[in-house]
Amino acid sequence: MGVNISDIVPSEKMELPGLSGKTLAIDAYNSIYQFLSIIRSRDGTPLKDESGRVTSHLTGLLYRNINFLQNGIRPAYVFDGIPSGLKSQTLAERFERRNRAHEEWKKAIDEGDVERAKSKASQSTRISNEIVESSRILLTYLGLPIIQAPCEGEAQAAYMAMKGDVWAASSQDFDSLLFGAPRLVPNLNITGRRKMPGGREYKDIFIEEVELQRVLEENGLESREQLISLCILIGTDYNKGIRGIGPKKGLKLIRQYGTASAVLEAIGESIPRLQEVEEAFIHTAVTDEYSLEWKRPDTGRIIEFMCEEHGFSRKRVESSLNKLENKKRVKGDYKKPVPTKSQMSLDDWH
Repeated sequence: MGVNISDIVPSEKMELPGLSGKTLAIDAYNSIYQFLSIIRSRDGTPLKDESGRVTSHLTGLLYRNINFLQNGIRPAYVFDGIPSGLKSQTLAERFERRNRAHEEWKKAIDEGDVERAKSKASQSTRISNEIVESSRILLTYLGLPIIQAPCEGEAQAAYMAMKGDVWAASSQDFDSLLFGAPRLVPNLNITGRRKMPGGREYKDIFIEEVELQRVLEENGLESREQLISLCILIGTDYNKGIRGIGPKKGLKLIRQYGTASAVLEAIGESIPRLQEVEEAFIHTAVTDEYSLEWKRPDTGRIIEFMCEEHGFSRKRVESSLNKLENKKRVKGDYKKPVPTKSQMSLDDWH
């Protein structure tokens, strides 16, 4: 998903308390996908309620957001709208890959290969309309802002960060930088020791802070447009890259020629609809029709939704909600008005 430029992106490790007082525009689909991929049984089967409805995402959204609020973080969730037509081939390829992974998962289950089953299950993760709707309901009950993007959720989150309405955009995809996010926070939901896809290797994952200006300066790029050009050469969700060009080679070419079109002319290659792809990153549809208002979590509805409708442990849910009581909140450096008391309880969320 997105473009992989991790090898050339400088970042700073962060701890969750370091985000206290800050507002984050979170790519909702990205976040939901992570929870669906990670929160599974030993053989890769997602958590389900008695009716067979998937609940892995609800587990992640509830407990992670409670953790955010405990640490004085104000999350706002941005949902994707209608994807660009340029993305149709990428979406079709993802659909096919997930179908294949699903079939391989079932085969691994039949063969008793638990390790391979869990790997393939993660790769087959899908987000249904029912999963999206249940996510929106829970986030609403938690009192968190929901923003509907007209197109790409990452573009909308980046726009909000550019305006200064939020401190940063949060996503696993570096596309957020291409859309103009001045600051990106990856790994917000997947910290800890994680197994890498396709093998037995484990890696420690940390929350990170990535600054667009630093990415440009340390790579000798003059503008965001040059970063976009680099990524187009590598390949994005909107276009196939040029075979043999990775981040380091692409960076060398952009430094030499300045733009993707100049590079393509010099090496005798072409990318279909190049100008449309460039415009898709620079002028993606966004909206100003959103409100950043954090309300008091509706504990009654959360308990009813999670426990009575989806079979979660009432004791555990109530215990987690009670942890929000008497937790310190620190005023952040964002622009929207928020409570300024250093001590806030559930009663302060209105």
